[in-house]
Amino acid sequence: MIYENKVLACVDQSHFADYVADYAAWAARRMDAPLEFLHVIDRHPEQGSGADHSGAIGFDAQENLLTKLSAEDEARTKSAREQGRIFLNRLRERAIAAGAALVDVRQRHGELEATLAEQEQGVRLLVLGRRGEAAESTQRDLGRNVERVVRTLHKPILTVTAGFKTPQRVMIAFDGSIVTRRGVAMVAASPLFRGLPITLLMSGNESQDAPKQLEWARTTLETAGFEVTALLTPGDAERVIARTVKEQSIDMLVMGAFSHSPLRSLLFGSKTTDLLRSSTIPTLLLR
Repeated sequence: MIYENKVLACVDQSHFADYVADYAAWAARRMDAPLEFLHVIDRHPEQGSGADHSGAIGFDAQENLLTKLSAEDEARTKSAREQGRIFLNRLRERAIAAGAALVDVRQRHGELEATLAEQEQGVRLLVLGRRGEAAESTQRDLGRNVERVVRTLHKPILTVTAGFKTPQRVMIAFDGSIVTRRGVAMVAASPLFRGLPITLLMSGNESQDAPKQLEWARTTLETAGFEVTALLTPGDAERVIARTVKEQSIDMLVMGAFSHSPLRSLLFGSKTTDLLRSSTIPTLLLR
């Protein structure tokens, strides 16, 4: 069954998938939305049989080799599908046990970004691990797919870290931009954080309009019934956010993502990437 307006949890076969499942189940329950787990199998896995196929070979030998390679590829694909099916069913049972009502699973062959772009229209929230299978054997602190996926999609994306903790306190990093104003309106209208206290933080360069913008955000959230603590703290945004997360015991951060082009980020770095690398809590990214 294909659900619309769903929470889509993108998972790979790493232990990080359990945390994605836990946060996705939490979000689906809070939003009263269907949940779907998506596992994408790479069409071109970076692996080989290890056999040496070099050298000159005759026509018959070449045909036999192609047949053998085709059979090996089919066997690997079948094995990957079966492993993926077992893996997805386990996550489905985990989410149901956590209280998610409608849970479906889907397995696709292809590239992650293209597959997610195809799914985007029916997605209300995407949940993605900040690290994944490739990070199991490396010290990489941010999965290689995260930035590409966030730049590709235009839906809210919840990037999660290792370990699950039911969110009790939420902070919105607000800068007055269209993206974060839209984010405040989204939080106000959504049941995702209903009943949770909100810390509204505005930092960065000082601006004459900052108090007025912050007041708009606070009023919008309070009118929707939220308990709000509004803070205007000038200074380096990354440092201020990190300090406030610790001081206020924040469990989840909401922020805008990648306002600059990929080229600019390559040349000058990205605040979003820096914050994701340094943050130890789940972060809801707004596009």
